[in-house]
Amino acid sequence: MNPQELQQIRAGFHHEAFGSQAVFRSTLQALSHPGRLIAMPQASQFPRTGHPAAAALLLALLDADCTVWLSPCLRPSDAAAWLRFHTGCQLAEEPASAQFLWVGQGDALPPLDTLMLGTDAYPDQSATCVIEVASLGSVSEPAGDEWVLQGPGIDGGITLAARGLPMDFIGQRERNHGAFPCGVDLLLTTPTHAVGLPRTTRVLSSRRA
Repeated sequence: MNPQELQQIRAGFHHEAFGSQAVFRSTLQALSHPGRLIAMPQASQFPRTGHPAAAALLLALLDADCTVWLSPCLRPSDAAAWLRFHTGCQLAEEPASAQFLWVGQGDALPPLDTLMLGTDAYPDQSATCVIEVASLGSVSEPAGDEWVLQGPGIDGGITLAARGLPMDFIGQRERNHGAFPCGVDLLLTTPTHAVGLPRTTRVLSSRRA
């Protein structure tokens, strides 16, 4: 990291312990209650590129032992230097070798079945994918594609609306769910909120809103 990059890096959490704990709790809430829109604490400064909610998630989750792949709009930006400086993480050259992925809004989502899926013996050795989307909302506030979700952490069913994901996303998610206990866990973000879609969540149906 050269001196010019260092001068341009923005601060991380205002209070490292409290900020990290607050974001980590919100992340656990999102993954424990799939489909629920969770506000991400705004407890830090963020890079100029990328969603603040996505940046906060990764700032709380990454450390020096982690590898992260950044999509094309993020990799050459200040987001890469910001993550490396504050977490010590290593940038992965290929999506398949990364423990975490940050997919910027508008960038292509790597096929889920090409990512680290874990094994039956070690299902935890799989990737977590943070995906920026154009919008997220409830069924009463249509935001694009609507999905009916069921699974652990959902009382009966929940309908989530999203916009900004590839057309084959539902098929990819169903194949990912079918690989359980292996599979990729997903976190969708807007600039301020996140929704968890762990591998245990089943997409029952979808329709164009």
